[in-house]
Amino acid sequence: MKKTLIAASVAASLAVSTQAMAARDYIYIVGSSTVFPFATVVAETFGKKTDFNTPKIESTGSGGGMKLFCEGVGVEHPDITNASRRMKVSEFEKCQANGVEDITEVVIGYDGIAVANAKDAPAFDLSLRDIFLALAKDVPNPDNEEELIANPYKTWKEVNADLPDIEIEVLGPPPTSGTRDAFAELAMEGGCKTFDSIKAMKKEDKKKYKAVCHGVREDGAYIEAGENDNLIVQKLEANPDALGIFGFSFLDQNADKVKGAEIDGIAPTFDSIADGSYPVSRSLYFYVKKAHVGTIPGIEEYVTEFTSDTAWSEDGYLADKGLIPLSDELRAEMAENAQSMQSMSSPE
Repeated sequence: MKKTLIAASVAASLAVSTQAMAARDYIYIVGSSTVFPFATVVAETFGKKTDFNTPKIESTGSGGGMKLFCEGVGVEHPDITNASRRMKVSEFEKCQANGVEDITEVVIGYDGIAVANAKDAPAFDLSLRDIFLALAKDVPNPDNEEELIANPYKTWKEVNADLPDIEIEVLGPPPTSGTRDAFAELAMEGGCKTFDSIKAMKKEDKKKYKAVCHGVREDGAYIEAGENDNLIVQKLEANPDALGIFGFSFLDQNADKVKGAEIDGIAPTFDSIADGSYPVSRSLYFYVKKAHVGTIPGIEEYVTEFTSDTAWSEDGYLADKGLIPLSDELRAEMAENAQSMQSMSSPE
């Protein structure tokens, strides 16, 4: 009798959830501020080309999007989340625990993370080590590399005598941002491991190594500027001494206002990101909740539009917005996986 009641309760709950989802007639998308402009263009094109409603998209940051996406199945939860880094194992496990069991992962292209300043401000040529020393919470003591101390550097010239004598002030994304995660891994850690003493720490204490390499200073030199990259661009225009961190697409779209610093001698350009020579580049993603496909109208068609050559190829409309396309071969493979809604395995 008890089992029968439980089964009936579950069935009733699923029926209510299905009815609720059927009542929503638009796709609900959350996630990365970097992917947001690309997804928005696709959504607008999709809305014009089809009989489906234009999807609702919220820029919540990659981490915020994953949290919302993985909370469950039903009309109150997003159908798709955008991300500027890959889903973490912990996020995948949270999804599984909350009934979001079948997820389709789609790599849409590449993006570089730019360190930029106002168009008329001094040009910067930074090394990864310069970036780490300027922004890390703890750095090696200049007099004894084996010892870590609270970051003492106030100006860029103190970090590197060849850099401008300007106070370190960097506007960047918050911890919920995939851009912040990728920047920490590619730029901060890239500079961190140029110190042999810290590099050796990785074998001895991986947790401490990550804390040192990814830890960002909290004394005002790094300013969390939220998920709105356009706001960072505006602040750089207003303050020529400040630098900002955001995706290449925003640099490309605002080339009349800001310019990107060279990193290890390589400028952030379409070609340098596409060929992998620019040191701070990463893949961009979106994730689809398969339980919503066939219930929320238009999900399959939206995915097809996003992964069409018209959208994401070298000659597609997303390239005009700054997306660095995948190779022809990888794009064809990814389109097939996306359009067939292939389920991903754990990202371990």
